[in-house]
Amino acid sequence: MVTTSIPVWETHSPAHICPFDQACSYLDWAGKELKLDAGLLEILSHPRKVVTVSIPVKLDRGEIRVFAGHRVQHSDVLGPYKGGIRYHPAVTLREVSALAMLMTWKCALLGIPYGGAKGGIPIDPKQFSIGELERISRRYISELIKDIGPSVDIPAPDMGTSAREMAWMMDTYSVNVGHAVPGVVTGKPISIGGSRGREMATGRGVMIIVREALADRGQSLAGAKIAIQGFGNVGGAAAQLLHQAGAKIIAVSTGNGGVFSEHGLDIPALKAYAAENRRSILGFPHGTFISNADLLTLPCDVLIPAALENQITEDNASQIQAKMIAEAANGPVTLEANHTLEGRGVIVLPDILANAGGVVVSYLEWVQGLSYLFWDEERVNREMEHLMVQAYRQVMQQSKARQVNLRLAAYTLGVGRVAQALTDRGLYP
Repeated sequence: MVTTSIPVWETHSPAHICPFDQACSYLDWAGKELKLDAGLLEILSHPRKVVTVSIPVKLDRGEIRVFAGHRVQHSDVLGPYKGGIRYHPAVTLREVSALAMLMTWKCALLGIPYGGAKGGIPIDPKQFSIGELERISRRYISELIKDIGPSVDIPAPDMGTSAREMAWMMDTYSVNVGHAVPGVVTGKPISIGGSRGREMATGRGVMIIVREALADRGQSLAGAKIAIQGFGNVGGAAAQLLHQAGAKIIAVSTGNGGVFSEHGLDIPALKAYAAENRRSILGFPHGTFISNADLLTLPCDVLIPAALENQITEDNASQIQAKMIAEAANGPVTLEANHTLEGRGVIVLPDILANAGGVVVSYLEWVQGLSYLFWDEERVNREMEHLMVQAYRQVMQQSKARQVNLRLAAYTLGVGRVAQALTDRGLYP
């Protein structure tokens, strides 16, 4: 049997915190502030479609395993469904449903004509060969072939997946329909219609939002002390870009712990070390070991949780010493913890704003794929930055106008736009 290895940081999430209940509480919170009709809230609290498929796969040693694959499509009021596909042992249908809902509000907040979706398979990709992962990915997407498409639902990479999996999925879909369809997924390799700038997009978006938030408070990135939980695609990219901008990255971590240096880590050297050690940063010679729990409570200007949800809860919120938190992960701060932090004067940059760079560049990739006209990286980054800064300014204005914190401001904008579109479209039949 294939065994799984769950990262240490996952055990920090209290068992009683349900991601879907948490997502619904955010919707309810925004709905009360907006005074939305109860019927509208009832519609928005339910995903439009939930699909679970069986994925029978023959493993390399001849054993046949059947995996469960989920795809939740929350809302298509504003446009096609959009959302990542996650390979992680902790994937559940309720988690995927929560992430699909959050994606709906994120796309609406950024002014992108998409609705939210999310998919996942509860596996640890490190426990499978490349051939096994390819067979799992191809069978999964073939089972969903009637439920996805460039004008229906456009998957993208998420935790545990990458451009490689998107290439397999794009090819599987294209073979089944009889012609190349680059717009069916985003986050693909550039060679088959991917966008330049996509790999660094989420991390770049985090950097932009942190830069804007610090600037509003009379600070710059240069010299700012930053701690980052997570050193994967998002955390690693954010660390690199923030380091290049002059920030002092004092700590980073992966699932089994991290490294700390009061004087700032050499991020290029750390990335090179991780590349040579199967993505592990443990044992890096120019820093000292630090646990994930300790990283979260370091004194710093900015804390960036870029791993899993529910990392900052009622249990540890009072120990947080950061002046600002930028949610690079989805839902790393619980609603109760958010209230505690705000009461202590800690600024929380919400996930549906801070980590939206990935879906923005996915949208730009989709636009390029539909038009068969591809842009250079400078244009992609410029277009993404414009949308990110615009959304940040709108959230700040909403926060001041309603006299609410940034999370509620972001949610009232996202939820409000979807609710307005649903009202304008009406209820069929």
